[in-house]
Amino acid sequence: MGVFSRFSDIINSNINSLLDKAEDPTKMVRLIIQEMEDTLVEVRSSSAKMIADKKDLVRQSARFENDAQQWQEKAELALSKDREDLARAALLEKKKCEDSAQALAEELAHVEEHIAKLQDEITQLQDKLVDAKARQKAILLREKSANSRLKVKQNLHSDKINDAMSRFDNYERKIDDIEAQVESYDIGSKSLADEIAELEANEKVDDELAQLKAKMNADKKDK
Repeated sequence: MGVFSRFSDIINSNINSLLDKAEDPTKMVRLIIQEMEDTLVEVRSSSAKMIADKKDLVRQSARFENDAQQWQEKAELALSKDREDLARAALLEKKKCEDSAQALAEELAHVEEHIAKLQDEITQLQDKLVDAKARQKAILLREKSANSRLKVKQNLHSDKINDAMSRFDNYERKIDDIEAQVESYDIGSKSLADEIAELEANEKVDDELAQLKAKMNADKKDK
């Protein structure tokens, strides 16, 4: 037994509810579509058989009606020849043909009713199938998006990423050490510009010191 046991189960089913309860919505919608397509083939096959039966009934009914007309003509011919007995027999055969045609007409009405119902069921099933396929497409897109996001999240939280970042930190520390070694060679070695700048600074300090001494000596004399 498939997802649906009968045609009415498919027509009356709530696809949203089925998908909400499914552990694997992608698999469920695929099974639903397969069941719908299989049922659609069966219903169309039944409809085709009914249409063939209808055509056969129409042919039989037309034949009985034609036979009834012929028996009518034969009855009239027999009466014209004063053969009432033959006319009566011909009318009896005509009655049998008319009864058979009437029975076929009633059967034909039932067949046409069933064909109409089948056509309506086919339309409903096709609508359901279109809806299911649209939902299948949406579910597949959501699944693809979710899997892509999950893969990114897993990569972001993987040990490989953490290990790579740790290596970057180690490389940066090594570069810092190399730069520190380079700077250490510059300590104690002064360029010509540095030495001249140092002389200028010392000269300013000497000038300020001389000015301070002169000021203090002047203060002592005033006292």
